[in-house]
Amino acid sequence: MNLRTAARGFVAFLLSVPALQGNPYWAVTYPSSNICALSGSTVDIKCNYKYPKGHAVEKKLWFTNINHEPFDLKDDTDYRGRVEYICGEPKCWSYSCTGTCTLRIKDVTQRDSAYYRFRITTNQEGGAYNGVPGVKLSVTDFQVEVVIHSRYHDRVQLKCHSMCDFPGLTYTWYRNGNQHHGMSYWFYINSEYRVSCAVKGSAHLHSPSVYAPETPSVGVTPPGVIKEGSSVSLTCTSEANPVAKYTWTKVTTGHSPGHRIEGQQLSFHPIQSSDSGQYLCKAKNDLGTKSSPFSIDVKYGPKHTFVIPSPPGEIMEGGSVTLSCSSDANPAADYTWFKDNQPLPWEPRRPYTLDSVRSKDRGTYRCQAENQYGYLGSNSVFIDVLYAPKTPSVSVRPPGEIKEGGSVTLSCSSDANPAADYTWFREHGGSVEELGENYTISNITTELGGNYYCEARNAVGLQNSTLMFLNVTATPSSPSSPSSMSTTVAAGTVAVLLATILLVIFLWMRRKRASRKARGQGGRPDTREESPPCPVYDNVSALTNRSASAAQREPIEEQDDPHYASIHISRSKNQEVPCGFAGALVESDHTEQVLYSAINLKRPKAVPE
Repeated sequence: MNLRTAARGFVAFLLSVPALQGNPYWAVTYPSSNICALSGSTVDIKCNYKYPKGHAVEKKLWFTNINHEPFDLKDDTDYRGRVEYICGEPKCWSYSCTGTCTLRIKDVTQRDSAYYRFRITTNQEGGAYNGVPGVKLSVTDFQVEVVIHSRYHDRVQLKCHSMCDFPGLTYTWYRNGNQHHGMSYWFYINSEYRVSCAVKGSAHLHSPSVYAPETPSVGVTPPGVIKEGSSVSLTCTSEANPVAKYTWTKVTTGHSPGHRIEGQQLSFHPIQSSDSGQYLCKAKNDLGTKSSPFSIDVKYGPKHTFVIPSPPGEIMEGGSVTLSCSSDANPAADYTWFKDNQPLPWEPRRPYTLDSVRSKDRGTYRCQAENQYGYLGSNSVFIDVLYAPKTPSVSVRPPGEIKEGGSVTLSCSSDANPAADYTWFREHGGSVEELGENYTISNITTELGGNYYCEARNAVGLQNSTLMFLNVTATPSSPSSPSSMSTTVAAGTVAVLLATILLVIFLWMRRKRASRKARGQGGRPDTREESPPCPVYDNVSALTNRSASAAQREPIEEQDDPHYASIHISRSKNQEVPCGFAGALVESDHTEQVLYSAINLKRPKAVPE
C-alpha cells in the first residue's frame, strides 16, 4: 500500500527535453520540458528568449496554464512571496536579441503542479510572444510502500520511494527518532513504533511516520440518553498510518461475535430495545489491529407486563400464595398492585406473598408497571380461595306470627367456596329429609312448631346454623284437631273437680258453725258479732248452674296459658269472713282462727258446642 508523505527541501529533478517556439526572430525555449520536485523544495524553471532587433523589451513575466489569459505570478495571491524572476540583460546580434530568464518557486506544494510559460512584450505593435507549451512541473511527496510477505506473518517490510526517484538516491529510516540505514525496514505487527524515512543526507526532508492503529474512540450521535425509536449513529475513530479500516461487531456474552458491519459508522434508524448490548469497533491496517468496546443502553417504557401466581390454581384457606409482577423495561419499572380494580398498599417492586390466605383474599389481581418512559398494565389473575361454609344464617317468610294451616318458608344461606349444599333438621326430630337452600312447610299445624336449623356442607367442611323457632298458633274458626279437643276436655274436668272440693269444704264449715251455735246456747256465750248472712247453695248443681249462667252473660277470653286452679288459705283472729268467699269458723281447744279459702278459676278457651 502506498502512503503519501510531505518532503521539505530544495531538490528538483529536470528532464532535458528542449522546446523551441516562434519564428527566426521570435522564440522562447525551455532547457527542460518536465520538472519533478519534492514537496517543500525550491524549483527553478529556466527559459531562453529571442526577439527582433530594434524592439525594446517592456515586460517579462511567467504565468500558468490555469489562467486563460497571461497573469503575472507575482500578482497571484497563491504565489505571492514565493516566486522570483532572475533575468539577465539581453544581447543583440545582427537581426535579433537574446536573453535568459529563470522562475524560482519556493516551498512548492502539490497544488503548484502545472504548466509554466514565459511571455515577452516589446514596444512594437504585435510585439508579444508566449512560450508554449511551457514546462510541466510535478510536485510529489515521499511515499512509503508497505510490502507484506506471507512467510513472515508477524512482520511486514517497508520501502520508501517517490515519483522523483532516480538512480543512486538512497534513504535513511527513523524509528521513534533513532536512525536505521538500509533500503527497507522490517516492522513487527502491532508494535508501538512510529517509522519514517528521508533522503540520505537531508534529514529535514523525511516522510510522515507510519504506525499501527491506536486504541479507537467511539462517539454517539446525538449524545446523551438513547431512547427507543430514535435515530442513533456510532462513529469509530483511530489514528493510524496507513489509514485504518473499521469493522463493527455485536458481542453477546457466552456466544461468538455476531454479524460484522464494515465501515467507520454504525447507524440505527430507528433504534430498538433489542439493539442494547456491547459492540466492538475494530480498527485495522497493515501494521496492526486495535479494538474498543462500546455499550448501548436503550431506554424504553414497560413491555410484556404480566402477573404470575405461585402456586397457580385454587388455594385452600390458610395456605400461602406469592404474586410476582414481571415487565421488560429500562430502567426497571415500579409496580402498583390492584385487587378488584382497587389499589393495594404493597411495596412497588418485590413479589407479594399472601400468608395464611383468608376468604377475604379471594378476588382478581393485576399490576401496573411504570417508569419515566411509560407505563403498562398486566393481565388479570383470579385467586380462588377454597374454604368451608361460614355459620349459616336462617330466615323465615312470612315473618311474624305463624297461623295454623298457613304456609311458611325457611331459607338458609352461607358464605362458602365451593358453594355449599344444604340439609334441614328439626331439633329432637332429626333430618326433615329436605335438601336445598329453601324449605317450605305447607298447611302447617301446631305439632310442626318448634326449633329448626340447617347444615351447610361442601368439599372443605360443614357448619350448622343457629336455631330458628317456629311458634304456630291455632286458628279459632277452624275445626279443632283431636289434640285441641283433648286439651279442652281435660281443662273442664279439672274445673268440675275444683268446684266439688269447694262445695264439700263449704258444707263442712257450715255444719261446724251450726254445731257451735248449738253449743253456745247451752254453753258459754258467743261474744263475736254475727256476720251478715251469705247466700247458701244447697247443692253442687246450683253452684254450677250459677257459674254457667254467669258464663253466658260474660264473654270468655282466649288464653294461651294452661288452665289451672289455685286455693289460697289465710288465717286471722277475730276477722269476719266476707261474703263472696266460702268460709267457715274453726275453733280448737286453745285458739280461735278464721280459715279462708279462695278459688281462682281461669276459664278455658271457648269450646264449640
